[in-house]
Amino acid sequence: MAIRRSTTVSRFIAAPPERIYRAFLDAEAVATWLPPGSMRGIVHAFEGREGGAFSMSLVYPDDAAGQPGKTSDKTDRFEGRFARLVPNEQIVWATVFESDDDSFSGEMTVSTTLSPVNGGTDVTMVCDDIPAGIRLEDNEEGCRLTLDNLAAFVGG
Repeated sequence: MAIRRSTTVSRFIAAPPERIYRAFLDAEAVATWLPPGSMRGIVHAFEGREGGAFSMSLVYPDDAAGQPGKTSDKTDRFEGRFARLVPNEQIVWATVFESDDDSFSGEMTVSTTLSPVNGGTDVTMVCDDIPAGIRLEDNEEGCRLTLDNLAAFVGG
């Protein structure tokens, strides 16, 4: 039996859950806040509803050093679906990377929970079944940077 590979990252965002939830259902918003660090996002398809499919590329900057992209030298392309939506509470994405490298195969689940607290929302992002080719510390750092971007995007 394979070992389940997971990470969990949480962050307080000074915005109401409703505003954060809406940012997950809008293609332009997702293209803006999802790419970690200096990457940029390109949305190819997006159906912001439970069961709806999406396809997106995260593009590394030209001067990026280090590990290459999963799909090409500078690109991580992935497809997925909104596996579960609980308005203003939870967003669950089931995603698959497009890659010729088997170490990136398999479906990864990203569950984001929005918990209202005084002055904003605690946002927790849990990634389950992370492909073996992705270092857990890289996934964790990417999620942390993504949540920082989300906070800046929603004004919190």
